[in-house]
Formats: sequence, C-alpha cells, structure tokens
Amino acid sequence: MKRKTLGVVAMAATAMMLLTSCSGGNSEVPNEAGQGDTPASGGTMVMLQNADFSYLDPARGFDGGVNAFYRLLYRGLTAQAAGDAADPNAIVPDLAEGLGEASEDGLTWTYRLKDGLKFDNGEPITSKEMAFGISRAWDPEIGIGSPWLKQTIEAPEDYAGPYKSGEHPGIETPDPSTIVFQLKEPFPEFDNVLAQSNAVPFPVNSGAGDTFLKDVIASGPYTLAEYTPGSVIKLERNENWDAKTDDLRKAYPDAWEFVVGIDGSTIDERLIAGQGRDVNAIAGVVQAATLPRLQDPKLAERIVNSPAFCTTYMSMNTTKAPFDQVEVRQAINLAIDRSAIVNATGGTTLADPATTIIPAAVSGHREFDLYPSEGNSGDPEAAKKLLDQAGVGSGFSFTLDTRAQPKIQAQSEAIQQALSKIGVDVKLNVIDTSTYYETIGTPSQQTDAAITGWCPDWASSASTFLPPLFDGRLITEKGNSNLAQLNDDAINGRIDEIKAITDLDEANTQWGNLDEEIMNLAPIAPLVFEKGVFLPGENVTGYHPSTSMTDLTIIGLKDPSRG
Repeated sequence: MKRKTLGVVAMAATAMMLLTSCSGGNSEVPNEAGQGDTPASGGTMVMLQNADFSYLDPARGFDGGVNAFYRLLYRGLTAQAAGDAADPNAIVPDLAEGLGEASEDGLTWTYRLKDGLKFDNGEPITSKEMAFGISRAWDPEIGIGSPWLKQTIEAPEDYAGPYKSGEHPGIETPDPSTIVFQLKEPFPEFDNVLAQSNAVPFPVNSGAGDTFLKDVIASGPYTLAEYTPGSVIKLERNENWDAKTDDLRKAYPDAWEFVVGIDGSTIDERLIAGQGRDVNAIAGVVQAATLPRLQDPKLAERIVNSPAFCTTYMSMNTTKAPFDQVEVRQAINLAIDRSAIVNATGGTTLADPATTIIPAAVSGHREFDLYPSEGNSGDPEAAKKLLDQAGVGSGFSFTLDTRAQPKIQAQSEAIQQALSKIGVDVKLNVIDTSTYYETIGTPSQQTDAAITGWCPDWASSASTFLPPLFDGRLITEKGNSNLAQLNDDAINGRIDEIKAITDLDEANTQWGNLDEEIMNLAPIAPLVFEKGVFLPGENVTGYHPSTSMTDLTIIGLKDPSRG
C-alpha cells in the first residue's frame, strides 16, 4: 500500500515492491539511459516481472508498480508531469484544460474538460463519466486503492459508491465539460489528489463487482489486448486516444508485453545477455547478487542509477501485546541491526540505513536518530533494559508478515537474528506477493508486524507520508495504510494543525518535527532507504527510472525493427 509508492517502473516486477503510493521526491536521476536518443515510433516494449500487478482496476490497486502501469491505460483530470520534464514531480493538466479553480474559501474546486476525449470503445468522456469513475472510490469492496479522494471530497458517511448509492453528492456536473468538487475542508494540494490513479473516468454504470479484474475500459494511449493472470499482459494501441489532447504521454511503442512470473536472477541474466527481444526489455531493480557482474565494461553504458525515494520499514501492530507498550517498540528500534539489513538489501549500492520515517528525497525530511548504535548495528543491552521496564525482560515471540522474495527474505532473517539477541523470537508468515498488500492492509488479517514500505503520493510535501501511515482516524477495514494501527490523539491533533498551515515551507518544517514525535512512540522501525540500479535493454531509450515511479509513457526503442 505504496503505497504507493511511488511514474513507477513496476516494483511489482521485482523484489522491490513497496506499499506505496506513486511519486518520487527528487528529480535528480544520474546516468539516465538514452538521453541522446529520441525513441522511434513502433515496436513492442517488454517488461520482465517477478510478480503480477495487484489489480487492473485503478480503484483497487495502489502499489508502486501498478501505478506506473495505470498511466499507460488511464487518464485523469490532472497528472504528474512527464518523467523527463524539468520538474517531473509537478502536477499538470491532463484531461482538464487547466489546473483547478478554487473558490475563495478553498472548499469548491472547478475543472473543465478538453474537447474530443474518448474511451477505447469510442464513447465520449464527459463530466458525467469523470464523476462516475471517481465515485467508485467510495465503493466498500472496490474502492481499496488511493484514499485521498475519500479523505478530501465531501460525502455523507453512508455514501457507498455509485452502484449502491447513486451519484456522488459532493461532485457536480453542471454541463458535459464542467465538473465541480465540494471539499470537506480547504486542501490547497487538491490538484495532486486528482492525479491519483483512482481519479479516472469510466462509462456510467460500468465496472461493477469484479468486471475490471480481467478487462478494462481505457482512456489512455493503450488498451488491454490479452491478460493471463500470473503469466502475461499484452497492451495494444487505443485507436480512440488522440495524442493532440495529451501533452504527457508520448506512447512511442505500438505495443507492450509484461511477462510475469520470472525469477529475479533469471531476469538479470536475460538483461545481461541481451538476446533476441530482450534488447527491448526493462525490469525493476537488479538483484544484489548481480551487482558484481555489472562491473563488465560492456554493460557500463546501460547501467542507470536512481536515488532513494521510499522508506522500507517494519510496522508493529500497536493493538496487540506486547507492541501495545511503547517501551517494547522502542526496544525493537534499538535492537535492530540496520547495517545487516543494508547488507541483506544488497549493500550500500542499493540501500542506506533509515532512522527517520521521511526520506531525504522528500520535502520535510529532517535528520535525526532517536535509537542510535555504533555502526547502525543495534544496541541489544539498551533494548533489554527497556524490555525489563515493560515486564517482558525474559523475551517474547511475534509473527512477522513477509514475502517469499530473496531480498525480503534476507531482510526478515536479519531482523530475526538481531532480535534473537534480546530474547525475541520472530516467526515468519510468508504471504504471496500478489496479495500481500491487500492482506496486511486488512486489519482483521494482520498479525503482529509486517515488512513493507511507503513512497510519497506527491513529492512537494510530506503530507502524503505521515498522515496516511499514522492518522488513527484513517484506519479502515480494507485498504488500510496505518499498519501500526496507531490512534494517538496528540499525533492526530498535530496532523490537523500542520495541514492547516498554508505556507508550504513551514508545513514541511513541521512535518519533519512530527516525524520525530512519531518516532518517540516508535510505531514502526525504519529499516532502509532503498536506492535503485537498473539495466535496461540496449535498444531501450527515453528511460528515466525511479525507485518510486518511472514514467513508462515516454519510454521507447531506438530501432523498432530489432527483437
């Protein structure tokens, strides 16, 4: 639950799949591949993936990998700027003619649609379809994706989406090209909210139940040609997409093919060998074991690096003993050997130890370490003293939700080994990657702790980092991102105070201060900030990768006839 995340190069494609949302926080990406080459039109781009995407339906999915995929299929009123823009984190108009017009009190936002917009079936996209698609976020079964629409747009408590409750009372459509939103309270970043993956149009009354699990109705440059879950996803051009209405998506390839279910080491082998159509392939972050092989001079031109935009952490369920005691959670933070977790992640090339919640790439980051240890290797003695204070000095056991991927497994084992030094026995509960975020995001299915991660939904503010993870009023029965289930009145109050600050710089300063206040309560243990090393195929160009959100819509091939 990204979740992110973080335009994303499918974290689902690798062991780097984080609970995140979609956008990164730093436009600096060294060694961007193919900077001197403009992609040619045509050919088929290939994505080699370890795991399937969570959902084709954007109302349901909200992890980093699938958010990038959605950008190929769907459009919203606004969107994150292109990955090669001067500021790739900016929010720009997409289906709308311009950004929103806010009323003087900040409670009403108005947008006007461009002319000539169509779905892949040829039906027009008007304000009615826009309102319908957005209102799907309120459906109790379908609307488990990005929470921002529900958090900002005014709606009765019993509104349950368009299928059960009809038209959304907080969204008005006075004419086919105008759509008006009524907000719960002023939210100056509302343009960012409408850039979320679930704020997209669909034909009225479409997509009920599980309709969109294996099929889609696209508004973007591509539509679904073939889908075999766990095996392959093929996209073809949406002939009703008009490039004249889309300043963001270049859509150079004629088709995309996502090959699913490949072991990470096999993906690396194929990219290194570069045979056949693998010259046209991209994937997620390379495996740690592959890094020494990238010293080969023949591969140097293809290596692309990306800084860390996301935080990998271990949540602790504060509703369950002994994690309902702050001393226990603080002890865990003291005992964890973050240097070992860096090594488990692939070493310093791929990760830095994390002692804060907000990463340095996100506005609002402030450097501090409340649980220091020499070399970030943990302080078992200090941890034991806290466990004694909590009455569990003899130790205890807990269950850690994790995934059967080599890197995540290694991180889990590093936690096991570190905590064994303070008498804590960690039992691993391995969950399938494709259902992992849905499982841990359902409080009734949560165990004691989970390894996950978070990327900002937009980078200019830490408002998308701390509130989703720690505002106790946002805990939901499904799609819950507050995995620690922290519901602290003081933290909730501070969130409200900071959200009311209109000066963005001052607000970010206060988000950094709140980071430390939350870490005093220790509902999570930050583990690492994960960086990226990528190896695209030699025929790939226009590739601007991110550990949070790579823009797939500007990637193409140097020579479409190859492969």
